[in-house]
Amino acid sequence: MQTEFSKEQNLLRDVVSRALRDKSPATAVRELMATDRGYDPAVWQELCGDAGLAGVHVPEVHGGAGGGAVELGIVAEEMGRTLFCGPWFASAVMAGTALLEAANESDREELLPGVADGSTIATLVLDDLDDPAGVGGSITATANGTLTGVASMAVDAHVADLLLVVASGTGVLGLHAVEGGASGLAIEPLQVVDPTRKLSRVAFTGVPGRHIGEVTGDTLNRIWDRICSALAHEMMGGAQHLFETTVSYTKERFQFGRPIGSFQALKHRCADLLLEIEIARALTHHSARCLDSGEGEPCAASMAKAAAADAYMSAARAGIQLRGGIGFTWENDTHLWFKRSKGSEVLFGTPAIHRERMMTMLEGAA
Repeated sequence: MQTEFSKEQNLLRDVVSRALRDKSPATAVRELMATDRGYDPAVWQELCGDAGLAGVHVPEVHGGAGGGAVELGIVAEEMGRTLFCGPWFASAVMAGTALLEAANESDREELLPGVADGSTIATLVLDDLDDPAGVGGSITATANGTLTGVASMAVDAHVADLLLVVASGTGVLGLHAVEGGASGLAIEPLQVVDPTRKLSRVAFTGVPGRHIGEVTGDTLNRIWDRICSALAHEMMGGAQHLFETTVSYTKERFQFGRPIGSFQALKHRCADLLLEIEIARALTHHSARCLDSGEGEPCAASMAKAAAADAYMSAARAGIQLRGGIGFTWENDTHLWFKRSKGSEVLFGTPAIHRERMMTMLEGAA
């Protein structure tokens, strides 16, 4: 199994990092999170249409770059570092993964190229974002594909051209394609803690959908693992940003005639935080390599999601506390990453849920 990044993967990280530093500074994040749409179409076209960041994990035959979970994680990590405002996670990660894992080959050939080049903004609609075992309990599909039910929370559904919906049918779960703006479809934006990631309530009332694949329990778990691994990478990017900016602040802030970073208590706090981040990063990178190789622990993605969520929250709390009163003000950017960390902590399952899932997998393997 691969243990280090290749030259090409490091080059990908450098290219993505430079692009996002230019296109997603904190000033742009503040502007976009205040809009209803939540993203800049011109920047979206540059990053996904021109640079191909939405199709980095999509096979070349479907218009992508032919990478895997490792390459997707590299992009996600840099997205999290800059708090990129846009439907990349919903479209590239969530919808793209669902198409790769569950769609029929003919529908994959039709829909994936648009997702890969960013010309189609898609999202995956699930009626349970806590546990894959609960998916399919609220949204049902008739034999002709008509959908009824409610998803209490969907990522970037308000700007989606295509909604991929997992619904229960005649004894099995199915993946259904619904056009944005379809008859009977109601999308209600939600007020959330993290305004940089737009969430909506999606209601289906006799909405016409097209069945594009079946979703078994194993398929849903594979989709869940790949999404959670990418989300863990995104969280590690945010945690690293918070750690670096916090350490920098402790070197610049003077108290009693010396930088506060020279005080032993703060040194210990930063050292503990670095250790937690490095352990979570190792687990996160390991999860992507397990997914690409098909080897390793089946619970690696859940381990990564739980560890990354805890490390991100620790970095966010330290970022605010070590800045004193400034860290809690609106003018200071730290609160933007704090809100993203809190939202990501519970998205696709809390750390407690993932540790329970991990133990269940281990017990099953034993």
